Amino acid sequence: MTTKSDRLALMETFIRIVEAGSLSAAAAQLGTSQPTISRRLRALEGSLGVPLLLRTTHAIQLTGAGERYVARARELLADWRGFEAALRRDDDVPEGTLRVVAPHAFGQQQLVAPVTEYLRRYPAMTIDWRLHDGPVRLVEDGIDCMIRVGALEGESLVARKIYEVKRIVVAAPTVVGTRSITRPAQLAALPWLAIGTFYRNRLRLESERGAASIRIGPRFVTDSLFALRNATLAGAGVAVISEWLVRDDLAAGRLVHVLPRWEAPSLPVYIAYPQARFYPAKLRRFVEIMRTAFSAS
Repeated sequence: MTTKSDRLALMETFIRIVEAGSLSAAAAQLGTSQPTISRRLRALEGSLGVPLLLRTTHAIQLTGAGERYVARARELLADWRGFEAALRRDDDVPEGTLRVVAPHAFGQQQLVAPVTEYLRRYPAMTIDWRLHDGPVRLVEDGIDCMIRVGALEGESLVARKIYEVKRIVVAAPTVVGTRSITRPAQLAALPWLAIGTFYRNRLRLESERGAASIRIGPRFVTDSLFALRNATLAGAGVAVISEWLVRDDLAAGRLVHVLPRWEAPSLPVYIAYPQARFYPAKLRRFVEIMRTAFSAS
């Protein structure tokens, strides 16, 4: 294999090996034999002059060169497919698999409706929906796009804001009791719960009157929005929570809105993806649906 088209085929085979986790699994997915996959890998490594994988009887591991190669290969293949689609002028019909990383709570509730709308519109599409709140390596892990709550890092990303999360102070009725809470400073005396990814020992609240900073000593700290809501419902303390998550609880009286004229700073929600010259229809249409889903919110 020496032609440029063969190089692309070898590149695609190598990416499939990495994603499948073994040569045999890649062979099964590609409908060929393991010896064929092994020959393609040797041909690729031979043409590059460096080993890309370390193989044992139970697993494969990328070498340093392999990590660099797979990251760049994914970019090149995405650009090439987008270029071909643009030439064919048939890129308006998405097909294939879209790999998306979304935050746990928001991804389980607020984003499922637009995702299912996307699948309804484009029956040739499959979505690999991964819920993860930590750092994400888009290119290295073959992720098409991610949805993130809060600030984004990385200059090589294209980011589009799709929503603003309103955050309010809530508590179970038993926690507030008969207290008349009219000023943020009064909140410091209450038992507190915190979500460590956004606040822990200090809380900022804003209103038309200005802003206030409150020092708190939380009794319960978590990285899960669902756990924070459940602890608040159980009467463990006061919390700042995303309004969308407790809307029904407030309406049913299970929680009360404390200091309704004051809010914590809202959090932007972004959809982000790597910069590229061409974007396939599956990504462009997904971004469109996500942006329009929240445009009236």
